[in-house]
Amino acid sequence: MALELRQSLKLSQQLVMTPQLQQAIKLLQLSRLELQQAIREELEINPVLEESQEGVTDGEDAAGREDEPPEAAAASESAEPAKEDQSLRGEGGLIDRVDWNYYFGDGSPSEGRGEREREEDDGRPYYENLLTRKPTLAEHLEWQMGLSRADGKLRHLAAYLIGNIDENGYLMISAEEAAEALSEPVENVENAIAAVQALDPKGVGARDLRECLMIQARERGEEFSLPLKILTDHFDLFSRGDLAGISRRMRITREAVREAYQKLVSLSPKPGREFSGDDIHYITPDVYVFKVDGQWVINLNEDGQPRLRLSAYYRRLLSEGEALRKEDREFLKQKVNSALWFIKSIQQRQRTIYKVVESIIKLQGEFLDHGPKYLKPLTLRDVAEDISMHESTVSRVTSGKYVYTPHGIFELKYFFNSGLNRDGGAEDIASKSVKEKIREIISAEGEGKPLSDQELMRLLRNQGIRIARRTVTKYRAQLGMLPSSKRKKPF
Repeated sequence: MALELRQSLKLSQQLVMTPQLQQAIKLLQLSRLELQQAIREELEINPVLEESQEGVTDGEDAAGREDEPPEAAAASESAEPAKEDQSLRGEGGLIDRVDWNYYFGDGSPSEGRGEREREEDDGRPYYENLLTRKPTLAEHLEWQMGLSRADGKLRHLAAYLIGNIDENGYLMISAEEAAEALSEPVENVENAIAAVQALDPKGVGARDLRECLMIQARERGEEFSLPLKILTDHFDLFSRGDLAGISRRMRITREAVREAYQKLVSLSPKPGREFSGDDIHYITPDVYVFKVDGQWVINLNEDGQPRLRLSAYYRRLLSEGEALRKEDREFLKQKVNSALWFIKSIQQRQRTIYKVVESIIKLQGEFLDHGPKYLKPLTLRDVAEDISMHESTVSRVTSGKYVYTPHGIFELKYFFNSGLNRDGGAEDIASKSVKEKIREIISAEGEGKPLSDQELMRLLRNQGIRIARRTVTKYRAQLGMLPSSKRKKPF
């Protein structure tokens, strides 16, 4: 069979993810802080890109220089450093006029500085306070063990136990397991556990809630003798809040049991919580929504975001292409194109966020007017069809972005939720609205007779909301509310 060479043309279409498109998609899904970091990184690697200074418009510097011939511009640029250098080094120049005590001191003139200024507090925080952090629970316990008179072996065992204490202050390992891991007798481990439990905060190192409360009750002395006896002999009744049962078993008045119960609930069930180190993280919204003259106005938050522009120096250098080598000119062109695309991608990101928020406002207008109870069922497809974009684009925009509304700060994904059917063919109601109704019903119930999930289901069905009891249970748990048996007040 003879081989034959043949040419053929074939026309086909395919979707290609260019590097520029990948960059635009990446910028779209970044949060506000991540975008600022990405801009800073781009400023470091791209010399053509620079941050626009406040009060100077883009191209202002270039406009002032472009009118000058290249020789004059070069002469002026070379003359300015010379003039500045002369003013610095000449007799009576800037160096001679510098008050060096200002820089070697505390950042203020040395004259008049003394006891008078130290006594006056200007209200500013000390930098030493800003650079510190509170110790963790493990560090606090190890510091106390270091100050104790325990021997080396006991400290070694205590250090191992401290490493197995969780953030709430509970020991997550038994004495037998620790003894096996350390190849030590159980008696020595028990002594180390007792040493750890004697540390501050009281109750730390306990293996369960009962032991934690008993450690704290013993520390309170004779005043907690009855509460300690309740924990020792009747903890099962105490955990259920059965005061009547405790009164019958101990053959004491209910008033005495109620007083002891009050003392027990004043103890801390999580002694390590104050050392959890959960710092407050403030959310800065990406979008602000205000009502002005009866109309909702969208304002994108650009505070702290660098304003980018092309460097006037490199633009002028590129326009004088004859003075550059070919590879240098190609390098500059590549960097200029990269900078232009980066700026356009950020602008496109802002426009897309604006469109998505505008669509959400249009579809969830009742929420902005009246609050979370009036949320409507909404999906990504609804917004995507409204603004003629793909669902994946809407998903990227709403991920990690926050909006400020008159009812608080919400993540954009908060407005997307499923719906529950209503009786009589009425419009579906959003699941988040049902949760708000459950919250209101539970908050308004009487303390003596809390409503069960079955009763909550009946109340919701009376309002025309078709919902199952298991769904009520799921929503109540998501709201962080206890079941009716644990919401009942014992006194």
